[in-house]
Amino acid sequence: MTRGMNATPTLKFQLERATSFKPKPPEAELGFGRYFTDHLLRMDYTRRTGWSDAKIVPYGPLGIDPAASVLHYAQEVFDGAKVFRSVDGKLLAFRLLEHSQRLVHSAERLCMQAPPAEHIAASIAELARVERDWVPSGRGTALYVRPTLIASEAFLGVRPAEEYIFFVILSPVGSYYAEGQKPVKIWVEQEQVRAAPGGLGESKAGANYAASLKAAVEAKARGFTQVLWLDALEHKWLEEVGTMNLFVRIGDEVITPPLSGGTLLPGITRKSVLELLRQRGVSVQERRIHIDELREANAKGTLKEVFGTGTAAIISPVGTLGFSDGNLTVADGEPGELSRSLYEEIVAIQRGEVEDRFGWMTEIG
Repeated sequence: MTRGMNATPTLKFQLERATSFKPKPPEAELGFGRYFTDHLLRMDYTRRTGWSDAKIVPYGPLGIDPAASVLHYAQEVFDGAKVFRSVDGKLLAFRLLEHSQRLVHSAERLCMQAPPAEHIAASIAELARVERDWVPSGRGTALYVRPTLIASEAFLGVRPAEEYIFFVILSPVGSYYAEGQKPVKIWVEQEQVRAAPGGLGESKAGANYAASLKAAVEAKARGFTQVLWLDALEHKWLEEVGTMNLFVRIGDEVITPPLSGGTLLPGITRKSVLELLRQRGVSVQERRIHIDELREANAKGTLKEVFGTGTAAIISPVGTLGFSDGNLTVADGEPGELSRSLYEEIVAIQRGEVEDRFGWMTEIG
């Protein structure tokens, strides 16, 4: 476990405390992304001055110009991390620096100026300390962290902006999906695409999520929770499941699509699952998976599990895959033993219930 993250000497925090406070919802009613804490953190960038000192202020509107570049040319990236209350009451952040580094990488793809990753991580930690009373303690709960970078320069013209706002908001959350750890039904989308080679797929840009909405809405209208995305060229190769990285267990082997194509987000939970599997001695491959291979494995009885991994849901087992010619039930339609055990191990590490032998957790308060 990484101990005591402190801000670097060049970053100072100004705190303006709220004068009124929101009621905290019962943990059983949290859901996901519905409630927000009393404060947010903000930094501003201009080409002339660089990044100004961080301010923690009462939660409220950002006050951007109607001509701000983010509103017209979609220069916006974000990330998602989590802070947990450990069993002994400490605040623990999961792989915080890596989330911050991923935000910087996403910003570079969109030609945006981001704060240094160390400053992003320090800012998140400082805001979480201020809002420590908002961190829930129940198993399956967390304080979700949303660091965001937007282009704020007021101009109309297609070029990278020269002014930016970096801000962090916090939300106490429970399960991402209403199903919790019950298997979800996923529609296999064979027409619309989420990302194409050479595009924004490996960046956590809002534009990626906007592109996914229509297919997700149509899938829900069919009775499915989310979409299984296939490749943009042949519509035959598995890519992502909903907003998560995809894992498939065929026989005793676990397979996940590779990141080399540039269309997939390099998931922090994906990376964690790969580390856990390899530490257990499980056979793991990062390779392309054809949709026909999935169907054939199911017909042979060797398709054991399909599951998604991501910050929000951690592990989400898939019980049913929907096609235009009928549904495919994964194994017996129940959560697989591997996905269950991975979920339990990650949660135990995040909550400080077991030793953090990988050094994933940062103690922030």
